[in-house]
Amino acid sequence: MNQLSEQQVLEALSQIQDPDLRKDIVALGFVRDLNIVGGEVSFRIVLTTPACPVKEQMREAAERVVAALPGVERVNVTMDAEVPRGRGLNMRSSLPGVRNIIAISSGKGGVGKSTVAVNLAVALATDGARVGLMDADIYGPNVPLMLGATGARPVIDRNKLLPTEAYGVRMISMALINPGDQPMIVRGPILHGVVQQFLRDVEWGELDYLIVDMPPGTGDVQLSLAQLVPVQGAVLVTTPQEVSLADVRRALRMFETVAVPVLGIVENMSYFIAPDTGQRYHIFGQGGGRRLAEQYGVPFLGEIPLGIEVRESSDQGVPVVVAQPESPQAQAFRRVAEEVARQVSIEAMKPELTVLKTNV
Repeated sequence: MNQLSEQQVLEALSQIQDPDLRKDIVALGFVRDLNIVGGEVSFRIVLTTPACPVKEQMREAAERVVAALPGVERVNVTMDAEVPRGRGLNMRSSLPGVRNIIAISSGKGGVGKSTVAVNLAVALATDGARVGLMDADIYGPNVPLMLGATGARPVIDRNKLLPTEAYGVRMISMALINPGDQPMIVRGPILHGVVQQFLRDVEWGELDYLIVDMPPGTGDVQLSLAQLVPVQGAVLVTTPQEVSLADVRRALRMFETVAVPVLGIVENMSYFIAPDTGQRYHIFGQGGGRRLAEQYGVPFLGEIPLGIEVRESSDQGVPVVVAQPESPQAQAFRRVAEEVARQVSIEAMKPELTVLKTNV
C-alpha cells in the first residue's frame, strides 16, 4: 500500500475555495500544521476572521475531501482564525497591535448608529475576535450607557489610558472622562485633539478590530480620523426613509473624498415584526438601504428589524446580542457582524495600493 503523502492531502484540499477571496485555501496559506501518522491526518485551517459565516461548511468540505483519499482512516480538522492587518497599516503612522480600524458612520442622527456599533462590537467579540470600541461621538457619547459601564473611570498607567472592558470589548468614551450631564463645548481643533488622544494615548493592546462610533454628519471628527490613521473601511448606517438615505449619500461621498473604502451599508429599523401575528410592517419604507448600496456599487450588509428588545436592552446596559440572543434583532446583528468581518478580510487581502489623499 502506498504511503499517504502531504502533497496528496494538499492537492485534495486545493479543491476548496474561499468564496470571498476566490482562491483555494492551500494557495491562500490557510492550511497549517499538516501532520500524517499512519491513516490519521490532522491539520488546521486558519481563516481570516473568527466570524466567518462559512466556517462549518469549510470544515465539513475539508473532512470530506481528505477522508476520500486512499488509506485515510481518520481526519482531524481544527478551525482557527488570524485576522489580517489592514492595507496601509504598515505604511503610515498607526496604532501598535491594532489590525483593522472600522468607522461606523451615518449622515444624520437618530438612525441607531451607536446601537449598531455596540452590538457589532459585542457580536464580533462573542465570535472570538479581539475588539475595541472607541466612542468618537464627543458631543453625545452614549456607548458606556449601552454597555452598562457608566460608573467606570479610565485608569492611567505609564501615561496611557487603560480602556474599560465590557462584554469582552475594550472601550473608551468621553462619557467616562467627563461624566454626568455636563455638555462638551469644544471647537473643531479641540475635537481633533480628543480624537488623537483616544487613538494614541489609550493602551488598546492587541486588537483584531477597533470599531469607531462616529458622530453623525460629515464634520471634523470624520476628517480627523481619516487624517490621523489608516481606516480600513467605513460602515454606513441608514434607515429606509428617503431623508436618511439622502444624508448617507453625502457621507458616502465624504469617505470617497478622503480615500476610505466603504465596506457596506446597514439598514436599521427596516421593519417591525408584530409579536401577535409575526407580520412585518415597513414603518419607515422598504428596501431603501439595499437600493442605495446597489446604486453606489457597495455591499449591502443587512437589515436590522425594529423592536422594543433593542431599546430595552440598551437602556439596561446589556446589548441585545447578549440580553436576547435568539431575538430577530440579535440574529440580524450577528449576520451583519459576519458580513462586516468578511468585507474587512476582502479589503485587507487586496494588493497594496498607493493612495494619494485629498487635502481637506
